[in-house]
Amino acid sequence: MSITTLGQFIIEKQQDFPFAKGELSRLLRDIGIAAKIISREVNKAGLTQILGEYGSVNVQGEDVKKLDIIGNETFIWALEKGGEVCIMASEENDDVIHLNGEYSKKGKYVVCIDPLDGSSNIDVNVSIGTIFSVYRRISEPGTDADVNDVLQAGNKLVAAGYVVYGTSTMLVYSTGKGVNGFTLDPSIGEFCLSHPDIKTPEDGKVYSINEGNAGEFPQGITEYLKWVKESDKATSRPYSARYIGSMVADFHRNLLKGGVFIYPPTAKAPNGKLRLMFECIPMSFLAEQAGGLSNTGSQRVLDVEPTEIHQRVPVVMGSKNMVEKVLEYMK
Repeated sequence: MSITTLGQFIIEKQQDFPFAKGELSRLLRDIGIAAKIISREVNKAGLTQILGEYGSVNVQGEDVKKLDIIGNETFIWALEKGGEVCIMASEENDDVIHLNGEYSKKGKYVVCIDPLDGSSNIDVNVSIGTIFSVYRRISEPGTDADVNDVLQAGNKLVAAGYVVYGTSTMLVYSTGKGVNGFTLDPSIGEFCLSHPDIKTPEDGKVYSINEGNAGEFPQGITEYLKWVKESDKATSRPYSARYIGSMVADFHRNLLKGGVFIYPPTAKAPNGKLRLMFECIPMSFLAEQAGGLSNTGSQRVLDVEPTEIHQRVPVVMGSKNMVEKVLEYMK
């Protein structure tokens, strides 16, 4: 039996990045280590009383869960220890995080992270995840990095990925050369290549949207939702609605099986609800690398120029033909 671990795979692919000299490989390895720690904590959360509210509110005005804090601190620790990252931004922190590791100031990379996406699902045992993206720093190594190193458009990405903590723990990532998925084998403590070169189907039969907000959707989305519910054998309609409320889980299913994920603008959230830096850019990168599309309704997500760390955008992402159909209605 031949097994390829995440570490082996990263080293094999290192030649794709002659500029990196191994730093990117080490950085991706550090993210893998943090993901293993969080997976362990997620799996024993109910036993060790680390579920429930932390008692504080994060910058988005959401109650912070105890596991959110553990996830955030784990990634800060791993990236600080690794020394490849000079500065990072987390969905849990109001401002950028300057890393203070021995080699951090010379680090060539910047990381944006959502340590635990879908954390409201933790205490009901529904899949949650981690989302990450990696950029090359703009400032000179050895100098103090700042927010401009973080605020880069998605078309400058070096790598992005997510970890889904579900019935098994799976890490999916891309360095711009396709998408590969690794499943954690708890018996050996290693992520093993389980889904090589993922290609998302061009069509699907699933749409993912929070229809509880239907009264506030733009007319184009309302019309699209009528269309998906009509009966038509030629286009396999009506489609099935699947919405978990954990972006990683919804995206992961649609990536593998085909589908479209939609978070449109609403009356309460005219710019959408999802964060550009922490959710939309990394997931859009993966969607495109797997042959899908991602759009705000007016432009490609990866071409949006960020102006603030916690900026929000509307998003339509997933199977190519399905995204194009939604955009037709939006226009």
